[in-house]
Amino acid sequence: MRSVDTRPLAGGGNGARPMLAADRGGFVDRHGLWTDKQYAAAAQIRRVMDEVGIELVRFAFVDQHGVLRGKTITRDAVPGVLRSGVTAPSSLMLKDTSGRSAFEVFSGETGVGVDGFSGAGDIVLVPDPSTFRVLPWAPRTGWILCDLRFPDGRPVPFCPRSILRGQLDRLAAHGFELTAGPELEFHVFKATDGAMTLERTNVPGAPGKPAEVEATSAGSQLLHEESLDTLDEVVQLLHDGLTRLDLPLRSIEMEFGPSQMEITLAPTDAMQTADNVVLARSAIRQICRRNGYHATFMAKPVGAAVASTGWHLHQSLRRLDNGTPVFPGGDGDSVLSSVGSHYLAGLLEHASAATAFSTPTVNGYKRYAPYSLAPDAIVWGLDNKGAMVRVVGRCGDPNTRLENRSGEPAANPYFYLAAQVISGLDGIVRGLHPGAPTNDPYEPGAQRLPRSLGAAIDALEADEVFRAALGTEVVEWYSTIKRAEFARYLGYVSDWEQREYFGLF
Repeated sequence: MRSVDTRPLAGGGNGARPMLAADRGGFVDRHGLWTDKQYAAAAQIRRVMDEVGIELVRFAFVDQHGVLRGKTITRDAVPGVLRSGVTAPSSLMLKDTSGRSAFEVFSGETGVGVDGFSGAGDIVLVPDPSTFRVLPWAPRTGWILCDLRFPDGRPVPFCPRSILRGQLDRLAAHGFELTAGPELEFHVFKATDGAMTLERTNVPGAPGKPAEVEATSAGSQLLHEESLDTLDEVVQLLHDGLTRLDLPLRSIEMEFGPSQMEITLAPTDAMQTADNVVLARSAIRQICRRNGYHATFMAKPVGAAVASTGWHLHQSLRRLDNGTPVFPGGDGDSVLSSVGSHYLAGLLEHASAATAFSTPTVNGYKRYAPYSLAPDAIVWGLDNKGAMVRVVGRCGDPNTRLENRSGEPAANPYFYLAAQVISGLDGIVRGLHPGAPTNDPYEPGAQRLPRSLGAAIDALEADEVFRAALGTEVVEWYSTIKRAEFARYLGYVSDWEQREYFGLF
């Protein structure tokens, strides 16, 4: 069953509807948070719920780590939540990846720099009806994505969707819109032990033992059809699940490493792409888990020594007034137009700061290695897959685009895309030039990408363009959370240290 009502307007299908009297007076109406199109979509949700027999709806928001959190609401309670949202503790926006708070939530001064977070008080999840989906793997269950507000109606400044929306508005003020297409690599292992033993349970700051898994493919054979055929059960499951979610799935591929796969999604506008990535990652993990597999978007899990996973982000600009592509060069000497070159130069200029968003985990920096199809230097190249930014296309090609290959697949898509806009727009405004393309992306001498999460956060905090675009409060909030995560990593005695030193000294 499709999530979208595709019937013609005359048959009661998609089309603007007046606001129902029952929809008035709630939090959404009181603060003017929906457009007419969203009210029409809310009416369609009720129709789809009736026709499909939906009994539960998951109201979810994306946290600072790109992870979905939220509440499952029963059928009878859904209309009220559509009118007024549903509350959740604001402290969810102040935690590192282990669930440990990085701020003094119960102190008089939390250190966040924004009112509304003390005492773990509530924030309001405001549903966006246009994101509603019927989940094909969960019986009688729907899903909807939410934005974040404080109870007095103020926007929560750390809401990832709102942050991206703000940067896209800045881009639109210059007459441009961003189109983005993701290539997401991931690993699918066979789950061997599903028991939730005590040693697998988590404590904030100390996650439990990971699940036990086995490899599903031998690796070292890129795009090997027969290897992919051995995973046909997974391929069929993912195809059915993602397409029934109306996600623009283009391909499912066998990657180079053992158990490593990739999906590509068709390019669309940047906000829709970010929403698609969040839903696709969640769907892949849940579908795999229900069928005896373990999917992970961690860049370099144990057993992935051959090839780590990345998120290659294709991007291009179009003019808002007429939709024409901006990046194609107009003469025989240049693949990129002047605007495209300036945008590219901005990506290079702010690459170190942007890495805090494109590679937000400790593990992600282990993929920055020479001769690995992952970048380790801030360089660009013409159709060169070792460069950080690969220019794809030829002179006059309307599909000319930039491919940033520095991201990890666990990145928060809203922050990753927002970082591209901030960087590229600064390049356009200042008329920056990218220099000559590289023919040897791993040659010594080029400026290197940050070697650790800590170094990336240092670069972010020092970048005045990012501070001006995001606001000091956002930069310091994000930096505090990521520094807490990095500090826990530095304080952990690893297996490497034990093996290296315990018997030697």
